[in-house]
Amino acid sequence: MAKHDHLEYEDAAQKKISSTPTLKGLAKIARDCRACDLWKRGTQVVFGEGEPNSTVMFVGEVPGDREDRAGKPFVGPAGNLLDKALAEAGIDRSKVYVTNAVKHFNWEPRGKRRIHKKPRTSEITACRPWLDAEIARLKPKVIVCLGATAAKVLLGPKFRVTQHRGEFIDSSLAPHVMATVHPSSILRAPDDDTRHLETQRFTDDLKKIAQLIPHDLADTKAPRPTSDAPKVSAVATENSLRGASAKSGAQVPATKTEPPPARHQRSPQG
Repeated sequence: MAKHDHLEYEDAAQKKISSTPTLKGLAKIARDCRACDLWKRGTQVVFGEGEPNSTVMFVGEVPGDREDRAGKPFVGPAGNLLDKALAEAGIDRSKVYVTNAVKHFNWEPRGKRRIHKKPRTSEITACRPWLDAEIARLKPKVIVCLGATAAKVLLGPKFRVTQHRGEFIDSSLAPHVMATVHPSSILRAPDDDTRHLETQRFTDDLKKIAQLIPHDLADTKAPRPTSDAPKVSAVATENSLRGASAKSGAQVPATKTEPPPARHQRSPQG
């Protein structure tokens, strides 16, 4: 009977999504989510946060320890690195939307510390309706998947960030979809030199996003990315940049085109 009650509760929570038109409303009803057992371990739901009318959405994996305690996404060490990279790329963090594929902190004890634990497929699947709802309400022009988990959720299980990072991928989710590394992976670099190099590569990926965003989302305190930013070889990317530049009246110099990357279609279960 307890199992039946759990399913009835879960169904009731899921049904509220379709009748909740705003991101703020979704965040409120998500507090009662019991679709998986992570609610028993996490302190609270960590829903997405940011400008509700933003055209840019960043999707990570799962909240960390500090996010779980604060109830806000990307406020720990990885979030600090993301903030710095965004500022360097010329993007105002307060004007974009950030979220995670899974909304509850998954962890395992190590002494007195709570250490991040990769979410199971069942937990990712259980949380997928919330992510889909965020995308549907926000209707972003740009989605950036931070790390392998977010990329596989939105671009399919066969997608590999190592093969396609920094490329714009054809997707029905948004006009421009890119995957790059999760900032936490940079923090795990073996030495300072590697960490510095990977931070620069991460920032270069974000600079490609900065070229697409409206001026009102840019960080006016940081220099705008210059034409020296690394070019993306995918034909789809070049066409996207040309389209964005055409709207603003800017001229994009002709570049040598290369064969586009393989098209990655979203699988039925993400």
